[in-house]
Amino acid sequence: MSWWAEGLLFENCNCTAVCPGHVHFSQACTHDVCHGFWAVRFTGGEVDGHPLAGLEAVLVYESPQVMIEGGWRQVMIVSDEASPEQVDALDRLFSGALGGPWRVLARFVTDRLPTRTAPIFIEDEASKKAIRIPGLLTGAIEAIRGRTEGEPVRFENIYNQIHDASQVIARGSTDFDDGTIRIHNQGTHGLWSSFRWAPE
Repeated sequence: MSWWAEGLLFENCNCTAVCPGHVHFSQACTHDVCHGFWAVRFTGGEVDGHPLAGLEAVLVYESPQVMIEGGWRQVMIVSDEASPEQVDALDRLFSGALGGPWRVLARFVTDRLPTRTAPIFIEDEASKKAIRIPGLLTGAIEAIRGRTEGEPVRFENIYNQIHDASQVIARGSTDFDDGTIRIHNQGTHGLWSSFRWAPE
C-alpha cells in the first residue's frame, strides 16, 4: 500500500439539513449553487513515506445544484506547518491522483484553484466541530438534538465515498471569502465522521 489516511472529517454547506447531495450527487441541492467545505484533521497515515498525522486541510467548493453534473470549483488550503513534500502528498491525494475515494470526487471538479497554505485551527469537541483560518474562513457545526439526551443523531450504514458509514448529523454556519469563492451559510447542513482512506 503506497498510502493510507485516517482522521476526522466534517462539513457544512448551504443546503437545509440534510443535504440531498450528501445522500446522492444525483439529487438536487437546496439552492441553484451549493457552497460548502470539507475540513480534515489527520490522526494517521502516510503517502510515499511522508507522514500525515497532525496535518489539517480544508477543501472549499461551489457546485451546481445537481452535483453529479460536474463543473465544480474547488480550492484546498493546507496547514502552514506542512512541509512542501506533505503539501504535495495532499495535493495528489485530494486530486484523485493516488486513487481511493477522492478519485471519484475529483472527476466532478472542473476548476481546481491553486493550493495554498495558511494557519488552520480546528476544534474537536464531543458535540461540535469548528475550523478557523484567520482572515479567510470561520466554520462551525453542532450536533442536532436527539431523543436520548447526550446521544447524537446519526446516519447509519449510509453509503458515502469519503465519510465513515456512521455519521453525526449537525447544523452549522460558514463565512469564507478568498475573492473567488464566497460563502455565507447560517443554520444549514452539517455532518461529521471518522474516516479511513486507502487505494481501492
